[in-house]
Formats: sequence, C-alpha cells, structure tokens
Amino acid sequence: MKRSQVLIVVVAIALVAVLFFLPKVVVNNEDQDNLAKTEESSGLPEGHSEDDGHDHGAGEDAVKAHRVATPEQLMALTTARSKYNKATDEQTRSLVAVELAEAYSNAARYDSAGYYYEIAANARGGEKSFKRAGDAYYEAFTFAATQERASELGAKARNMYEQVLKNNPSDNDAKTNVAMTYIATSNPMQGITMLREVIVADPNNQKALFNLGILSIQSNQYDKAVGHFEKLVSVNPKHVEGTFYLAVSLAETGETERAKELFNKVKGMSNDPALNTSVDEYLARLQ
Repeated sequence: MKRSQVLIVVVAIALVAVLFFLPKVVVNNEDQDNLAKTEESSGLPEGHSEDDGHDHGAGEDAVKAHRVATPEQLMALTTARSKYNKATDEQTRSLVAVELAEAYSNAARYDSAGYYYEIAANARGGEKSFKRAGDAYYEAFTFAATQERASELGAKARNMYEQVLKNNPSDNDAKTNVAMTYIATSNPMQGITMLREVIVADPNNQKALFNLGILSIQSNQYDKAVGHFEKLVSVNPKHVEGTFYLAVSLAETGETERAKELFNKVKGMSNDPALNTSVDEYLARLQ
C-alpha cells in the first residue's frame, strides 16, 4: 500500500505528522516558466512546444523535484523530449509520448507524465493506456499543494479512469481512486458511497479500507476508524500505515495501552526516520 496512492490530500489531521507518507515532490502547472528556464540552463530543452497545449515548469516545490532528479533521469527527459518534438506522424508521436511520460514519471513529475500518457491513450486507446494515464494524474493529485490544483488533477484522473471503467466496471483499484478524487470536490459523499461499494464487492480491499479509515479520522469518528483499520491489519498484518493509524485511532478512543503496543510494533516494522519520530512523539503524549 505504501507504493499505492496514499490519499492524504484532503485529510488535515493536525495531531499526526502524516506528511512522512507523502512524496517530497509537488509539480504545479502555475509555475511552469521557472522550471523551463532551469532545464534550459542544465542542458534540457525549453518547455514543451506551444502547440502541444501543455506548459511545463515548476515553482519552489518542483524546483526541488528538479534538484533531486538524477543525471540519468535528466538525460532521459532530454532524449525523450527531443524525440517527441521531432516526431512528424501521429503514430510515432504517440509511441514516443509513452517514453516521455515514463521519463517524467521517473523524475517525479507526475502531472506531465499524465499529460503524455493521455496523449498516447487518446491516440492508441486501450484500457491499460487509460489506466496508466489515470494513475499518473492520480499520483499528481495526491501531491497537489492547493485545493484548486487537487480539483483540476482529480478531474483529469477521473476522465481517464472513466474510460477504464467503461470496459472493466470491476476494476476496484480505478474505482477507489475515482472515489478519493471526489472527496476533494463539493460532493464528497459520492466518493464515500463509491468506497462503500468497493467494500461490498471486495470486503478485503486494502486501499478502500485504508481510505475509509483515514476519512473516519478526518471526521473525528475514531471508533469507525478503529473498525476499518482493524479489518485492514487483519487482512495484511504487515501494513505499516494501517497499523500506525490503528494505533492513532485507539489512542483517540482511550485505549492507551493497546495503542502503545501498536506504536511500538510500528517501530519494528519500518526504518523510516520520519515515521519513527512521529511514533515517538505519540508515545510521549501517551505516557
């Protein structure tokens, strides 16, 4: 689950340091020109051509993304973007779009990855192509720095996943992601209803259980959160995040001793220093 999209975008849990589960990169379209200049100075071509409809760049957070990209990743971006810009026919362009999308994804620039995966999906069709585009947009959605950006990227992800669900209505992974994008809209109950539908169809669906638990915490329904996370860790006893949030929920419902036991268990399940710091802070509060 850690490599799945952990949806904390809409979850403001002041008493938990949830950010240690989020990637360290945010890519924002609104700051595109800055990164275009940065790339140019580092040997990358300037932003995408005007006729592709997609500005590329970044603000402070995306500049961080640029800094953590390896030389190999930057070279892959340079090569793929050059090939894409030189492609003259639609078939070649759609093939290279996948290569360029993969390069952006490897460099943690997920909105750009989604954009080029979408180009390829629209050109070539196919459930897998649209799923790939939806996953990239969803990844970017989970990192959105503002509600407006989350809404925009969530809508893009939904559009891609809708093509997937037309052909495969039983794709619960796509359905769960769609549900979570609705949480960031004016109609969050639609998302919650979809998550419940996933649980009815697949009672052991880990992603749906996790997200329902997080949403229960968000709404201060810690007793319900306990139920969701207990089910989750019974399905997957090695689920680190599920164990952590079960401990949080138990602490908030007054089950201090069991919460302590689980917090200590989490420390033995992960070497993540940020996670262990959060656990230690919680344990200190429970003394």
